[in-house]
Amino acid sequence: MADRQYTFDELCSIVERLRSPGGCPWDRAQTHESLKPCLLEETYEVLEGIDRLEKTGSHDNLCEELGDLLLQVLMHSRIAQEDGRFTLEDVISGISRKMIRRHPHVFGEERQALAQEVPGSWEAIKKQEKQGRSLKQELEDIPLQLPALARAQKIQKKLAGAGGREISRRELLEKMKACLESLQDAPAREEPGGELLWLAADLLRRDGVYAELALEAVSQEKISAQRAQKPEDEE
Repeated sequence: MADRQYTFDELCSIVERLRSPGGCPWDRAQTHESLKPCLLEETYEVLEGIDRLEKTGSHDNLCEELGDLLLQVLMHSRIAQEDGRFTLEDVISGISRKMIRRHPHVFGEERQALAQEVPGSWEAIKKQEKQGRSLKQELEDIPLQLPALARAQKIQKKLAGAGGREISRRELLEKMKACLESLQDAPAREEPGGELLWLAADLLRRDGVYAELALEAVSQEKISAQRAQKPEDEE
């Protein structure tokens, strides 16, 4: 049993049985809301699995964590089906249609002509899909559950794409300098501190750097450096 290869359909049947009247009491009791912490934890564990793969070359952890994340998708889809809202087939069809629609350079009739215009066409297609939606609606759709830096960069991207004037890099750096000066001779306060983080996230976004991962990388470096230090009592 341990070495047996299961199919996707078999996994779906396992989830269905867990949720059935004769299934697992814990799984049957779950709701979309109750599974939110699990989904968040599994997402971060996938990120950890990617880091392990990059550092060690070992893929076992990533494979396992992707399975756990897939289980979350199946659980939410099963709960929705039981509630008469949508099915796993609807989820699969929805993402399939989206991928085909957003990749005309792969699935369209003019594949060769579009191949050189991928970045621009992707954004143009997304804008067409959201045509008629206001900037307010777009901003309200950004999940509150996102980590603060990630959410800030999503907001900044929406604002930048709305056609308004975006301050120059120089202006951005001047604003960061002003925030630092306001903190220099006074205790740190939430407003200027938050503004400094917002500006730093915007600077990184313009350079294509994901702020959340950048901060996590530095945090991990600090931990590693601390571990590498020789304790005073060992000197």
